[in-house]
Amino acid sequence: MAIVHATDQTFEQEILKGVSLVDFWAAWCGPCKMIAPVLEELAAEVGDDVKIVKVDVDENQVTAAEYQIMSIPSLLLFVDGEVKAKTAGFMPKEMLIEFINDNK
Repeated sequence: MAIVHATDQTFEQEILKGVSLVDFWAAWCGPCKMIAPVLEELAAEVGDDVKIVKVDVDENQVTAAEYQIMSIPSLLLFVDGEVKAKTAGFMPKEMLIEFINDNK
C-alpha cells in the first residue's frame, strides 16, 4: 500500500479505522529525510495491516499542535483513531516493526 499524505482536513478520516503509523515530518528535517525510505519499505511490507500516513508539520500546524508534536520526526501509532504509542527520531526498519507490533 502506498504512503498516504494527510492534511489538517483529511487527518481524522485517515486514522479512524485500523492501525496507522503517522510520521510528523518537515522537508528541512535531516532525520525526516533519513526515515522516509525506511517508511517506504515498511509500507511495501506491512501496508495491508498498517497504514503509513505522513503529515508535514509546516503545512498542517493544527494537527501537529493537536498532538503536541515538539520534535520531528515524531511517529504516532493509532489504533481505530486512538493514540497507542509515540516515539521520536530516526529508527531502523526492524525497530519500527517492533514498535508497531508491541503497541497495536
